[in-house]
Amino acid sequence: MKNLSKNLIAPCGMNCGICKAFLRKENNCPGCKKGPSFVSCQNCIIPKCKIRKGKFCDCDKPCARLKQLDKRYRTKYSMSMIENLQFIKENGIEKFLDDQASKYISNQGVLCVHDKNIYKGEK
Repeated sequence: MKNLSKNLIAPCGMNCGICKAFLRKENNCPGCKKGPSFVSCQNCIIPKCKIRKGKFCDCDKPCARLKQLDKRYRTKYSMSMIENLQFIKENGIEKFLDDQASKYISNQGVLCVHDKNIYKGEK
């Protein structure tokens, strides 16, 4: 499924394929790596980080922005970007995608991390 693509995993550890902005039919976001459409995503410093060596945040200590984002997502959506990044670091991107599939993809569609609705069809 296209919602589970390496190209949809943002430098912060967010799987854009399970984001409401990506999943909605109208005025959808193409994902962080393809050019985010929301001002908050466009202004995010994480994709523009000059310290990062790889495709994902690989700092020993997360920056204030990533900590803030992670705290908001843990509180509102029961998901941790820092844990996602750690999983990728320890297990690789392919296993991360498998893990994401088991959590968010079913024969019914894609479970959105934001509104917990199931979105049918592929993007």
